[in-house]
Amino acid sequence: MVAILGYSRRQIQDAVQGMYTAVAETPESPFHFPVGDAACRQLGYPPALTAPLPEALLASFAGVGYPFRAGAIHAGDRVLDIGAGAGVDALIARRLAGPDGHVIALDLTAAMTRKLRDVTEASGIDRLDVVQASAERLPFADASLDAITSNGALNLVPDKRRAVAEMFRVLRPSGRLQLADVVIHRPVSVDCHEDPRLWVECVVGATVKEELLALFEEAGFEAIEVVGRHDYFALSPSAQTREVAAGFGAHAIELGMRRGAGAPSRLRQAWLRLDPRRWLRLLQRRGLLGVVALGLAVLSCYGTLALAALLPLLGIGLALDEGTWALTIAAFVLLTLGTLAAGHRRHRALAPTLLAVTGSAAILHALFIDYHPLVELAGFLLLAIAALRDRQARRRQEARVLGLP
Repeated sequence: MVAILGYSRRQIQDAVQGMYTAVAETPESPFHFPVGDAACRQLGYPPALTAPLPEALLASFAGVGYPFRAGAIHAGDRVLDIGAGAGVDALIARRLAGPDGHVIALDLTAAMTRKLRDVTEASGIDRLDVVQASAERLPFADASLDAITSNGALNLVPDKRRAVAEMFRVLRPSGRLQLADVVIHRPVSVDCHEDPRLWVECVVGATVKEELLALFEEAGFEAIEVVGRHDYFALSPSAQTREVAAGFGAHAIELGMRRGAGAPSRLRQAWLRLDPRRWLRLLQRRGLLGVVALGLAVLSCYGTLALAALLPLLGIGLALDEGTWALTIAAFVLLTLGTLAAGHRRHRALAPTLLAVTGSAAILHALFIDYHPLVELAGFLLLAIAALRDRQARRRQEARVLGLP
C-alpha cells in the first residue's frame, strides 16, 4: 500500500504511478504486496474466470480482494472499473456483462493503461475501452453507468470523499457498486512525511472501516454490505509490511451496495457527519477519548465553580446539588482513568496508568472523603500528565511500528 499522510496531491499521485509502473513493466520484481496469478488464487478468484485471460495481464494483477463476491455486474451492463490496473477485473467484468455489455477500464498510471490497451488490441478483445484518468474526476456523464467495480484503488486516492461522490454521480439510480479495498482499525496519528520510504511500505492511505462505510452512506449509497473480509497483508512477502499492517489492524474488505435515487440533503449529510456515536468511536480509536473525558471532568468541576461565582453577580441564582455535582465529576474522572488504563494494552507503558490511578484517587478522596482544594487540583494535574504521557507513548509505539526514528 502507499502512505499518503503529509504529502501533496501531486506527490501522492507520483508515488502511486511510480509503484504501479513497476508492477506493469517488471511484474517479476519483488514487491511488498502479492502480485500475479498466484495473488488472484490467494484472494479467491475462481480459476475458471482467470484461466482464459492473457498471461501478460495476469502477471501484473495487484488487487487486494475479490470484489465480484458482491455480484454487482449483470448481463448487458455498462461497467466502469476504477483503478483497473492491468485489466484483470475489467476483462472478467466484460465476460459477465456479456455481448450486450460494455466495460471501461480506468487507471491513473500510464504504464498500466498502455499495457492493457496493447494486449487487448493484439488479442482482438472488443467491448472494452481503456481510459487514463483520476478517480476524483471521472470523465463520464451523469447517470451513464449501470455498475462500478474497483479493487485496491480507493485507499490510494487523496480525496476519498470526492471520489465516492463521483461514483455516485456517474451511476444511474439503483446502479450497483462493488469494491475491494484496504481498511484499518485505527487511524495513523504520527507524522511520517519526512520518510519517503513510507509511500510504498505503509497503510496510512487506508481509512477506518466505519469511516469508509460512512462516506458511501453520506454520498447516497444504500444497502451497503460487507460481503467479505480477509487478512490481505498476511500474503505480503515483507515482514516489515506485515508488522505495520498488524500494528494498525489493516485488512481488506469487499463491499457491495447500490446507488440511491438521489443524494441526501445537506442537512442529512451534516447529521451523519455529526453523529455523536461516530465521533466517540473516532476519539477512542485515535486515543483521545481520555483527553476529552479529562476536559469534561475539569469543566464540570471548575467550570461549575466559575458559574456559581459569576451568575449571582448577574442576578441569577444557581441551585447546585453537591451530591449530583460530585458524582458527575467522579464519572468523568473514572472514564478518564479507564481509557488511559486501556492504553497500556497498546503501548505497554506503565507510567500513564500509575499517574492516572494516583490522580483519580486524589480527586475521589477530595470529593467523597476529605475535601481539600489543593489535593483535588493535584489530582487533576496528575491526570493531565498521565493523558500527555499516554499520548506520547501511543505515538512512540506507532513510530516504532512504522520504522520511524
